[in-house]
Amino acid sequence: MKVVHTIQDLRDHLSGQTRIAFVPTMGNLHEGHLALMRMARQYGDPVVASIFVNPLQFGPNEDFDQYPRTLDDDVAKLEAGRDVYVVFAPSVKEMYPEPQSFRVQPPDDLGSMLEGEFRPGFLRE
Repeated sequence: MKVVHTIQDLRDHLSGQTRIAFVPTMGNLHEGHLALMRMARQYGDPVVASIFVNPLQFGPNEDFDQYPRTLDDDVAKLEAGRDVYVVFAPSVKEMYPEPQSFRVQPPDDLGSMLEGEFRPGFLRE
């Protein structure tokens, strides 16, 4: 299993592949994640797992800096499972080379449902 950190390295490793199964994660893997990796093998080969703690997924009062980052442990778990061909573990700079600015204004009824119910304002930022 390879671990790559750049988009170009990922493209190089997947060159010529046509049935890629992609499982995105923020790391700190547990059995649920590993089950998804096993399931992905049914739908594609090779299986690619990403481990990326995305700052855009954190609301203004949520602590991005405190989110657990356990890359070495995650890689060991994925290696043991033998289901993943390559792990894509980019830096924030790799994923967002330019500062990101965005504004989404969901309808009020949507912004207070599901995740929005527990994270007020999250879907607006």
